[in-house]
Amino acid sequence: MDRLFFVIGAVSACIAVAAGAFGAHALKSRLSADMLAVFEVGARYQMYHALALLACAWAVTKWPGTLVSAAGWLFILGTLLFSGSLYVLSLTGLRWLGAITPLGGIALLAGWICLAAAAIKS
Repeated sequence: MDRLFFVIGAVSACIAVAAGAFGAHALKSRLSADMLAVFEVGARYQMYHALALLACAWAVTKWPGTLVSAAGWLFILGTLLFSGSLYVLSLTGLRWLGAITPLGGIALLAGWICLAAAAIKS
């Protein structure tokens, strides 16, 4: 599990950097300021949670158990739902995708709670 979380975290961080650069350069003249800001929030939170996955890769070696694994999977799910919905929303203008974003946020919060609980429990 430690290698899997590390690989997914590293790939996600790479994608977040690419998305940030894409937003700053290619999308700057194509999106409205508010939609560009939405895109940038997606990239920022993807990076935060890519780093969180790297932390999970370390934590699973220190505190093995279901809580750290759950945290990692929740960070993956949350990133897909939260950042993914913001990317698609900003690029397509499909406002109904905004209803998915909070579900991703809840998954991210739950991941942090699981990670904290794993540390407390150890």
